[in-house]
Amino acid sequence: MTTSVFDIWVYLSARPLLWLTATLIAYVIADAIAEHFNRPAILNPVPMAAGALIIILSVSGTPFSTYFEGAQFIHFLLGPATVALAVPLFQHIGPVRRNLLPMAGALVAGSLTAIMTAMGVAWALSLPLPVIISIAPKSVTTPIAMGIAETLGGIPTLAAVLVILTGILGATLVTPLLNLLRIKDYAARGFAVGIAAHGIGTARAFQVNEMAGAFAGIAMGLNGALTAFLLPLLLWLVL
Repeated sequence: MTTSVFDIWVYLSARPLLWLTATLIAYVIADAIAEHFNRPAILNPVPMAAGALIIILSVSGTPFSTYFEGAQFIHFLLGPATVALAVPLFQHIGPVRRNLLPMAGALVAGSLTAIMTAMGVAWALSLPLPVIISIAPKSVTTPIAMGIAETLGGIPTLAAVLVILTGILGATLVTPLLNLLRIKDYAARGFAVGIAAHGIGTARAFQVNEMAGAFAGIAMGLNGALTAFLLPLLLWLVL
């Protein structure tokens, strides 16, 4: 009895391994394309792979819940990957110690700027308060942003989408923007992108330079903690 291609697809699409494999293949292909063109900022592997997966899921009619049954294994690795950022941090502990004071100033300035500009634009557009709260933590890593939004009355899923968009935009624009500003110090470049574009920006920083990646990882972690402290305080002051 001959099995049709449709029957095979129905069988495979219900298996978590299919979507885990599809995610890995999409990223490997996107990364190879970026590598082939010498990794220009506009060819970031993350949005390319995400776009390919969105097209595949849309065409195949696969719900996100089915996809996530496989992708959750990669999602689980986000925690260990974040902890692993301590390795390059330890390797560059000397420059970190020498830059503690300017890092503290940049952290406060960057965190406040990210929060206040997001909230200011949202208020100017007369968006409802839950949306404003969801937009405010756009520059911190997704789990922290979702936790902040949920705790303060925002919409966690909206916060997650905005965080991802911010990271993609930041990772794409960071290199040409910092080149335009003639900022050549990799510690400063990495710290800036870590504050503005969290994990996706940090991944881009590691592709450019290991020291930039180390400082981006520091900034990403510190900005998440500071935003969780500052945002409730700012909301209390303005409401």
